[in-house]
Amino acid sequence: MSGQGQFNSSPRGEDKDVEAGTSSFTEYEDSPFDITSTKNAPVERLRRWRQAALVLNASRRFRYTLDLKREEDKKRMLRKMRAHAQAIRAAHLFKAAASRVNGITSSPPTPGGGDFGIGQEQIVSISRDQNLGALQELGGVKGLSGLLKTNLEKGIHGDDDDISKRKSAFGSNTYPQKKGRSFWRFVWEASQDLTLIILIVAAAASLALGIKTEGIEKGWYDGISIAFAVLLVIVVTATSDYRQSLQFQNLNEEKRNIRLEVTRGGRRVEISIYDIVVGDIIPLNIGDQVPADGVLVAGHSLAVDESSMTGESKIVHKNSTKNPFLMSGCKVADGHGTMLVTGVGVNTEWGLLMASVSEDNGGETPLQVRLNGVATFIGIVGLTVAGVVLFVLVVRYFTGHTKGANGAPQFVGGQTKFDHVLDDLVKIITVAVTIVVVAVPEGLPLAVTLTLAYSMRKMMADKALVRRLSACETMGSATTICSDKTGTLTLNEMTVVECYAGCQKMDLPDSSSKLPRTFTSILVEGIAHNTTGSVFRSESGEIQVSGSPTERAILNWAIKLGMNFDAVRSESSAVHFFPFNSEQKRGGVAVKSPDSTVHVHWKGAAEIVLGSCTHYMDENESLVDMSGDKMAELKDAINDMAARSLRCVAIAFRNFEVDKIPTDEDQLSRWVLPEDDLVLLAIVGIKDPCRPGVKNSVLLCQQAGVKVRMVTGDNIQTAKAIALECGILASDSDASEPNLIEGKVFRSYSEEERDRICEEISVMGRSSPNDKLLLVQSLKRKGHVVAVTGDGTNDAPALHEADIGLSMGIQGTEVAKEKSDIIILDDNFESVVKVVRWGRSVYANIQKFIQFQLTVNVAALVINVVAAISSGDVPLTAVQLLWVNLIMDTLGALALATEPPTDHLMDRAPVGRREPLITNIMWRNLFVQAMYQVTVLLVLNFRGISILHLDHKPNAERVKNTVIFNAFVICQIFNEFNARKPDEFNIFQGVLRNHLFVGIICITIVLQVVIVEFLGTFASTIKLDWEMWLISIGIGSISWPLAVIGKCIPVPETPVSQYFRINRWRRNSSG
Repeated sequence: MSGQGQFNSSPRGEDKDVEAGTSSFTEYEDSPFDITSTKNAPVERLRRWRQAALVLNASRRFRYTLDLKREEDKKRMLRKMRAHAQAIRAAHLFKAAASRVNGITSSPPTPGGGDFGIGQEQIVSISRDQNLGALQELGGVKGLSGLLKTNLEKGIHGDDDDISKRKSAFGSNTYPQKKGRSFWRFVWEASQDLTLIILIVAAAASLALGIKTEGIEKGWYDGISIAFAVLLVIVVTATSDYRQSLQFQNLNEEKRNIRLEVTRGGRRVEISIYDIVVGDIIPLNIGDQVPADGVLVAGHSLAVDESSMTGESKIVHKNSTKNPFLMSGCKVADGHGTMLVTGVGVNTEWGLLMASVSEDNGGETPLQVRLNGVATFIGIVGLTVAGVVLFVLVVRYFTGHTKGANGAPQFVGGQTKFDHVLDDLVKIITVAVTIVVVAVPEGLPLAVTLTLAYSMRKMMADKALVRRLSACETMGSATTICSDKTGTLTLNEMTVVECYAGCQKMDLPDSSSKLPRTFTSILVEGIAHNTTGSVFRSESGEIQVSGSPTERAILNWAIKLGMNFDAVRSESSAVHFFPFNSEQKRGGVAVKSPDSTVHVHWKGAAEIVLGSCTHYMDENESLVDMSGDKMAELKDAINDMAARSLRCVAIAFRNFEVDKIPTDEDQLSRWVLPEDDLVLLAIVGIKDPCRPGVKNSVLLCQQAGVKVRMVTGDNIQTAKAIALECGILASDSDASEPNLIEGKVFRSYSEEERDRICEEISVMGRSSPNDKLLLVQSLKRKGHVVAVTGDGTNDAPALHEADIGLSMGIQGTEVAKEKSDIIILDDNFESVVKVVRWGRSVYANIQKFIQFQLTVNVAALVINVVAAISSGDVPLTAVQLLWVNLIMDTLGALALATEPPTDHLMDRAPVGRREPLITNIMWRNLFVQAMYQVTVLLVLNFRGISILHLDHKPNAERVKNTVIFNAFVICQIFNEFNARKPDEFNIFQGVLRNHLFVGIICITIVLQVVIVEFLGTFASTIKLDWEMWLISIGIGSISWPLAVIGKCIPVPETPVSQYFRINRWRRNSSG
């Protein structure tokens, strides 16, 4: 493949995406199985393909698809629970109002038993009913914390004994989960297959008739053999399905296990959501999920989205006096604060809801839907063939053309007994039904689930947690990745390496010796208050800094300047916050000192904060007007730092009159901090090095036809420097519009203009989350399959809109994770590239399995049909066909659908969402192998006795049929190796690394030897001598050199299916 140039102009050359409206083959939309994306697909569209599918076992086929009825039931149950909770609250408010009118005072709260001053029932009642009066009677949040033995600043002690007592008194933050289905449930579902049920009935009939006609000693062979073969198929199928279900259970458990910070013993520690206990103090920031019921201790502009619990999409503003109650499962929409946990687990409405909702199996995937279409088509062909075989065999039987072992007709009118006729007819029906079992590839759509289950488990080791099944395979079709910079392309290890303080560059950025005292005092006041991070100093003097990487870098810098975090925060109090957000690129706080002096501090993107500055503080602590020259000098300094890939942050403040600050709490919550006439204090340059292997990863993507675009909120010069370092931009000459563009420029264009330039964009700097959304929409309209990384709450729309949303596991908010399809656990771009490999691997493995299965399908059907029509008998019996079906369906899927990804996958272009599942290469391989098998085995069927020199040997017919069966199975074993590498000559590369493949091949060989040599009565075989075994192995082994010859045959580039599609379109057009 020749580099990236091949893929620049369009996502897949001329093969545009119909969904984006760029294809003329609109009739393709008519197919119920043509769903390019199941993400946010309409329910009617999903219902349509289910109704169109030919299904023999619905409970198994639709197990890992979206249960449309259950989804409706879940919504109905949610509405009931919400109505119930609201009714309880309304009743409580009515009772409280009536008490006030009648002058009735509530009785004082009863003290709790045990180790705490309040009991579980009382605290749960206050929290669940949101009883503000009862909370105030306890002394508000402060009084409640005392009863719970919690320090509002330092949290609980957090030792094992303390945690144990709290769990004993108030419960743990877990809820009873519905048990997964047992193994026997899977056995039952596997036995629901219509053809297997018919075979069991036929086996019972065969058993009864056999015993009646041949006696108990020999009459039970046929019936019991078929029954045992059916039972074996059921058990093996159930075992495979059960293993898959366990993998999905583990994945669901991992998805629910949220990690979060709590304050214990004065320091912030990261714990699992399941380890939260009543009394915990939990910091809340934008995008966090409220992990338990609780009350607000302190908050600034805290707004919560309670739609998940109330059903109303209304943002509720919280404060510690009038509306302090927080419900588990809700999301923080704005602001930040701290909460005191009052209810956990089933003592919360969220816990009750989660306990009643069954596990999520995810929706169906586009590949799964398409495979159902393939299975339906093959199934219809198989049913037709089985019907023809049944008809021919019945007609031949009743016309006397079917001969017995002695050469005499099996049926003679007026002479053959009814029992014998019935027994013979049961055998004919059994063969026809078994052909249906082999012909209808019931396991084909389920192979997607199998390979996805395997891939998802392995992807966890590669630091990727798949939340939505379809995303795993869609990633194989990705044509572009819109990646964040910070933490994804860079290490997220930030350090202040350069500083301008008082408009002068500091030689040592972390030395306070040259900074005036008042200057330093105001600077550290702003840093200590205007942060969501914290500093913990242990008794031994060890300092632990928490918060985002940028916050940690600035706090560490301030500590080196002499900041005592706790002392600074205790000397003055924060009056009001403006939380940092990615739209405004800055955050602020109003701080009131003991002498009633008020400072409004701002911190954010350097050029944005600098633009609001009218003064700066010089080395003499004097306020100096910001002249045009000084402004230009500072902008040049910012550009210089940005060009060296430094993140530039400016810190500024202004004085404010205390009497202008609103005193009313509601007015204060709506107060907009003044952001003009600022005094510049410092501009810092923060270094965040590129990840070591990111350049190779970007290059690998480009070679694979996947364009990597950087979309960052950082300065355009910083973005350019990092892009050059990562290889996203090849050289400085590429760094011009529209290749390098600012977010505000892109958003100013019309939709048509954005669509025109979007494919050229490589780097977007100073972008807002809405700019990212607009870019995603433009790229999708151009036919691209777009993957997007995001970590903030505001990234949620872009993550939702993208074909694949990738959230960050470390820096990502819960809102971003919930809207994403895959969580990158280590925030590393290399992990994103691994996901692309796995996505392509899923598709490639399914194609391997399709090629293998269709080869067996075609060979088995043709052999039996030709033999039935020509001789009235079939060489492969029902039991033998069931064994072939087991090799082909369950064992074949296990062997081929679990192939690990190879580097070869990244040498191809992305998989088109409308590219045919069966490629021309697969058709060639399938045709070569199937024709070889059919030719050789039919020759053996008609001339085998003479070719094998069995003319004068006993049981010649049985030996011939056993050789046909043996050779047929051995051909599949050899062909399984061919299927591993459909387009490569070396089919053995990496085979020993796939232990499951080797194990299944060995098991198949051993079982085949056992069936032929020791289960002759059961499988209608006879022991073969070593010569016959060598002949069978020789026939099978020829498939290897034949595959090499076949791969030398060139195939046309246009897919076979395209010719049919064009002809159909022409017919539709002319009609």
